[in-house]
Formats: sequence, C-alpha cells, structure tokens
Amino acid sequence: MTVTKDMTMGEILSLDPNMANILVEAGMHCVGCPSHSFEALGEAAMIHGIDVDSLLEKLNNQLANK
Repeated sequence: MTVTKDMTMGEILSLDPNMANILVEAGMHCVGCPSHSFEALGEAAMIHGIDVDSLLEKLNNQLANK
C-alpha cells in the first residue's frame, strides 16, 4: 500500500496510527478534526501551506519501515 494525496486522513491513519505523529509534525493538526475522515491529504496540505510531496515521502517511508 502506498499513501497518495487523494487518500483521506482517516484512510492514512487506518494504515498506521503512528502516521498521526508525522502529520502533526508537518503542521497538519487536523488529525483530530472531524473533517479528517473525508478531506483528502492533498487538499489539507494545500490549505495548510504544506508541501504534499515531502509529506508523502515521509508517510510512505513510515509504511515501508513498519
């Protein structure tokens, strides 16, 4: 499985709950927000001014090392 920018935060967290740490460190504090279950990572990154490609790399590295 690979994390993509079209996945919702809920989908990403269901792959590995430890992804929350990476998301929060990147500035995505919406992990606890109700919208995390339907907002795509790419949309959330854009709203928060976060480089989605860099974030995807970190998230996918977490999965690869799981």
